[in-house]
Amino acid sequence: MNWYLDVLKKYAVFSGRARRKEYWMYFLLNMIVAAVLLGIDLAAGTNGILYGLYLLGTLVPSLAVAVRRLHDTGRSGWMILVGIIPLVGGIILLVFLASEGKPENNAYGVNPKLAPAV
Repeated sequence: MNWYLDVLKKYAVFSGRARRKEYWMYFLLNMIVAAVLLGIDLAAGTNGILYGLYLLGTLVPSLAVAVRRLHDTGRSGWMILVGIIPLVGGIILLVFLASEGKPENNAYGVNPKLAPAV
């Protein structure tokens, strides 16, 4: 749960680096919460209001953590736009997000595995 809350605390922080664990734990919890809210919306017949509001509210932190994840792999945050390429873009972006981060410091900051927790 801390991974999820840490990403939300860095709501619009697009600088720095994010470990694989931080990104994927946030992604997992985000999908679970979204699925639960969608289930509640379907059961209540509210036409996806809760689900839509949740997705809208987590759009910026989701983009921010993805950009920080790309920074950890040594790529520019603009590489997130690769995902809009039909058919292969999503696969390429998935590979980028799942790749191991660079062990050395890079232009985006120090290695988050070695940096002390703040």
